[in-house]
Amino acid sequence: MTADGSAFLTALERIVTAKLAEVTATLGIRAEVLPCDPELADTAAFCAAYGYSLDDSANTILVASKSDPPRFAACVALANMRLDVNGTIRRRLEARKASFASAADTVELTGMEIGGVTPFGLPAAVPLWIDAAVLTRPEVIVGGGSRSIKIRVAPAALAALPGADVVDELAR
Repeated sequence: MTADGSAFLTALERIVTAKLAEVTATLGIRAEVLPCDPELADTAAFCAAYGYSLDDSANTILVASKSDPPRFAACVALANMRLDVNGTIRRRLEARKASFASAADTVELTGMEIGGVTPFGLPAAVPLWIDAAVLTRPEVIVGGGSRSIKIRVAPAALAALPGADVVDELAR
């Protein structure tokens, strides 16, 4: 914290909040940046500590094909659902096998730690797949680019991101 009590934003958080502002202004929708204790950044802990429902929270998870070279995609699914890694995701990656990307690969590829990965700052080379169920919620809370912030936003903002693809049954 700075002397005036405001949180210091990292360079990545500034990029993410700038992208968020751009997308929400274009769509004319509201978004809110929520401070988060980094120790409580994992979705279940965040929801329990801050009084939010898992039904209104979405995780952004990097997945990888088990191929050489691996192919990656960022997947957004409601926190109360599980990604269909061995079905829908594996087929979309055109791979025989797929899994969650390692924490090291996630940081290397996105610059973000697990528990803070956001759809609003992904490299252009990483496809963004959003489970269709996410768009049924009036708002969702997603990672904010670091473990110290979350973002509450209308799902339309996620679907409007460049390269975003809404996928039926990405999660179950």
